[in-house]
Formats: sequence, structure tokens, C-alpha cells
Amino acid sequence: MKPQRTSILILLLLYTVGFLGIVLPIHRDFVLLTPVNLLVSLGLVLWNHERWEARTGWFIVLAYVLGFGAEVFGVQTGLLFGDYAYGRVLGPKLWGTPLMIGMNWVMLGYASGVTANRLLPGRHWLVRGTLAAVMMVALDVLIEPVAMRYGFWTWEGGVVPLRNYIGWFVVALPIECLFAAIQGNSRNKVAVALFILQFLFFLALGFGS
Repeated sequence: MKPQRTSILILLLLYTVGFLGIVLPIHRDFVLLTPVNLLVSLGLVLWNHERWEARTGWFIVLAYVLGFGAEVFGVQTGLLFGDYAYGRVLGPKLWGTPLMIGMNWVMLGYASGVTANRLLPGRHWLVRGTLAAVMMVALDVLIEPVAMRYGFWTWEGGVVPLRNYIGWFVVALPIECLFAAIQGNSRNKVAVALFILQFLFFLALGFGS
């Protein structure tokens, strides 16, 4: 079996088990395995990256720094996304922000960027970057209610403010434009599958529990 097909099957199994484990629930602390899910997902996506170059590494580093830095700023000031606080689901924190959240920005940034490349092949990097940023915000719309329900993070007053989505776009846009500019020819079926699975996973959790 081809590596990409194997990776997609692993992701399908991972997210199916994750959905069932959370919804049933198999164990009240099952959701604490979320960091493992994120690491395996990102690992499979990067393992199937077509061609490793220095700029690929730079994208990963810069996406992590920008994403994690934005989250730290957001948590500490409430200015970027609104007033929110992280729970214990995503693991160890620095300055009130899970270290894993930076990896999540890398994973979603890469997956959205590759999917935008697939949807708009050959288009200007700014067009593809903007589409990918919009896709990330659309995914966050599905993530937010699920994240609050299962303790990923909490919002003041229990309501997600509009500026959270504006903030997501502001942070996602430079990440995605960077990806589109330096990884414009990237083709990765596993990344596209991951984006679709993430979308379906949070959509199902939103309606399934």
C-alpha cells in the first residue's frame, strides 16, 4: 500500500476513534489524548511532504512562533481574540498558553495552504493565501463550540466574540501567504485529507453530543 494511502487510513482511524471516545464517552479523560492526536496528525502530514527544503523548515518555525506568540498575546491581554483562558486538555502551558497550540497553527496552516493550492492551482500567492486563511477561520467556527464544551478553553461569558474570528484571520493571513509564496507547488494528499477530516470531526462533534 502506498505511504500516502496508509497515512490517510491512519488519520481516518484516529479521528473515528477520537470521535467515538469523546461522544460515548469511553473515559472522562479521553479528551486529554488530544495532544497525541495533534502530534500524530502533524507527523503524518509532514512525513508525506513531497520535498524537504530549508524553506519548509522556515515555514514550520515561523508558523509556530507567529501562532504561539499571537496566542500568548491574546491570553495575556484579551486584545487580539477576546477574553479567554486555556484549560488542561492541550497540555503544558507557558504564559498561560499550551505549547501544543503552536503546533496546531502549524498543522492547520500547512493543511489549509495545501488545500488552497489544490483548489486554486497556479493562482497568485496572495489569492491562495487569502483563501487558505478564510478556510482556517471557517474551521474555527466549527472548533469553538466543541472546544468550550470539552474544556479546551473558555470564553468570558461563555460567548465567542466576533473579534476572535477577525483575530484568527489576521494571524492566519500572514502564515498562509508565507506558505503560498514559498510552498506554492506543494501537493500533499494527506494534508488535504486531514483538513477534510478536521472539518467533519468538529462538525460531527458539534451535532453529535
